[in-house]
Amino acid sequence: MNKILIIQTAFLGDVILATPVVSELKRLYPNSSVDVLVKKGNESLLTASPYLRNIHVFDKKNGKWKNILKLIRTFRKERYDLVINLHRFASSGIIAGLSKGKKKLGFKKNPLSFLNNSSFPHKIGDGTHEVERNLSLIESFGAKKLVRPTLFPSLSDLKKVEIYNTGNYICMAPASVWFTKQLPKKKWIELSKTIPSNTSIYLLGAPGDYDLCDEIRKSINRKNITNLAGKLSLLQSAALMKTAQRNYVNDSGPLHLASSVNAPVTAFFCSTIPDFGFGPLSEDSEIKQISTLSCKPCGLHGHKSCPEGHFKCGEILF
Repeated sequence: MNKILIIQTAFLGDVILATPVVSELKRLYPNSSVDVLVKKGNESLLTASPYLRNIHVFDKKNGKWKNILKLIRTFRKERYDLVINLHRFASSGIIAGLSKGKKKLGFKKNPLSFLNNSSFPHKIGDGTHEVERNLSLIESFGAKKLVRPTLFPSLSDLKKVEIYNTGNYICMAPASVWFTKQLPKKKWIELSKTIPSNTSIYLLGAPGDYDLCDEIRKSINRKNITNLAGKLSLLQSAALMKTAQRNYVNDSGPLHLASSVNAPVTAFFCSTIPDFGFGPLSEDSEIKQISTLSCKPCGLHGHKSCPEGHFKCGEILF
């Protein structure tokens, strides 16, 4: 097995949960060259990985079909021994199927799975973790069933956050793309009041999360709270989370950042449930949720608003 391509062009968390496939293949085939294909914007997660040769980028927003054809041409020239498609949608199925890889593996849910040599089930809701589902594609090669995802913050990432990790601190990542996966703002304010006064609070997020984080910061009567949303890269955020006393996150990307550096984490599951397979994998991890609601879960990815109009699943107790 000389040349391997792994495709995962979904969201931030999905890319992180694909890293165990990379590490297991390098363990099983240490002399192989492993490449990945990710969606534009997620490549920064993997730039420092010692396991990867090339990181290919799929720009879905600017000339999608032109980029698909370009990637297919590139991959055909590479003549991969193994192509593993972890993404379950048509665009990646076309790329993998037409790559001319000698052996192509993927999930049956992909509409182009008939182009694979072997396709595997992807069942959500039975408690199987997404990492386990991904690793099932290479189980026959001798892969372990469950491996913690791993990211590799660089020395410059570690140096960037040195000024923040000089004392006791916790991190909070209050935002999510989906409203019903996001613990309400009032609950983050409530949570912050339980943090000892001598412990610093760092609010993490993307540039678009700055306003929410600043509303939380301004609502809390303490000096040692800092809004870092948009000021740190993904790997810098992971580096800061690694040495925090605790990290508080939604069922969202920062949860998987915490897992990737084995950081202590408390994850809030509002409208979704851990049985979907996206829970934390840190050794010190905790899940908080309300599990007695008949309307929960109301969907796999969450909603822009509560379908029932009450959002009771967000009233989690600390």
